[in-house]
Amino acid sequence: MIATSLRSIWERSRPVHPDTAAALRTRWAELPPVARNPAQLLGRHTVGCEGTHGVFPRCNLACTPCYHARQANSVRIDAEHTIKAVDAQMQLLRTLRGTGQHAQLIGGEVTLLGPEAHGDALAVMERHGRKPMSMTHGDFDYDYLERLALGADGRRRFRLLRFAGHFDSLMLGRSDAPRPVEEAELNPARRRFVANFERLKQEHGVDYDLAHNMTVTPRNIGEVAQVARIAMDMGYGMASFQPAAYVGNPRRWREDFHQVDMDTVWSEIERGVGTRLPWAHLQMGDPRCNRSAYGVLTRGHWVPLLDDLDPRDLRMRDLFLTHCGGIDPQQPTAVLALMIARLAWRRPALIPAALGWARRLLGRIGLRRLLRGRPRGMTFVVHAFMDAEVVLPAWEAMERGETAADPQVRAAQERLQACSYAMAHPETGRLVPACVQHSVLDPEENLRLAELLPLVSA
Repeated sequence: MIATSLRSIWERSRPVHPDTAAALRTRWAELPPVARNPAQLLGRHTVGCEGTHGVFPRCNLACTPCYHARQANSVRIDAEHTIKAVDAQMQLLRTLRGTGQHAQLIGGEVTLLGPEAHGDALAVMERHGRKPMSMTHGDFDYDYLERLALGADGRRRFRLLRFAGHFDSLMLGRSDAPRPVEEAELNPARRRFVANFERLKQEHGVDYDLAHNMTVTPRNIGEVAQVARIAMDMGYGMASFQPAAYVGNPRRWREDFHQVDMDTVWSEIERGVGTRLPWAHLQMGDPRCNRSAYGVLTRGHWVPLLDDLDPRDLRMRDLFLTHCGGIDPQQPTAVLALMIARLAWRRPALIPAALGWARRLLGRIGLRRLLRGRPRGMTFVVHAFMDAEVVLPAWEAMERGETAADPQVRAAQERLQACSYAMAHPETGRLVPACVQHSVLDPEENLRLAELLPLVSA
């Protein structure tokens, strides 16, 4: 028994699983030349994020805009279909992308599954080596969360739950704010969402990792700064902002979305955080799609993990991505300690570089803040989806093996090649970028699902 446990810890403490290492090499080779640069994380640290599709399209809120195809709410929630589809999609992702990747349980509103089926879907994803994150509008109570987290015997089903709550004033039908006019009206819902997970941890020992999502249009761009600050103060570990695109149901397109671009959104986030947010030195996929700032938050003060203006930090980045970029630091303490020891044994040159970086990071945080505060990770992200009208010709040309002559379509092809967000199609054995899924495949997929899972049985 002891020998088996030790062997298990040793296997889990491998810096990079062989399957994941192979997937990283493949992902790097697939990137367009413009994306293969020293800042690139795809193919070096991660193969990217993942998401489900067609597993529960239905939602009980109305949003303007809405990325769901118009037919999504014609499909009933069916737990058996959900579990079967999630299992097949995760199995393909595990085969093609290795283990330890982040995968979103996404579609319509995940809580419509009910807590038991929701928990079963998360368990399936974990069994396939994924780190699942449930995507929700957050309009549920503590009883639902507790029933999700605990089994019939009252014992916890999960060591950690990852949730992304989407809150913005473009969402209609929320129970306590059905037609919000300002973002501030949603602050009680934002606080309650976090409080439920804090209570769950206190009462049952289930840890949590929470993200805050917000769609941005000309209507609420002026409130991005305050939402960024609120997300910091409330305990979210990530604040993600998505400039709206012309994707999904055209009946919900009520503004000129092109008035809002990534630079504008990023400037507003920086205004809320109160400091510059460096991002170009750590890039996930294409910079026209994603922009991220990784840092540490202590007593309301945010500092970057790496100072992009310090060449020593950039050298540390290069060392890390070259020698241990594929490691998974989200491991139990004993496993992580052994993993670090194995890395140090193989690459002793990493030790002084890592110590130097840690000293500089502590200097940026400040000893007083470090001792008096509770440092935690805080990431700011902007995701920009593409309009469906440009995705369709770009994808069709890629399927024919052609490089488009039109500069706009060619740019879309580059972005699709470097996409950091994939969805699996077990029926074809392929992965597709999320923009292709939403812009090209969702409408027909939801029509088929409406026949398979009609709202009213025949």
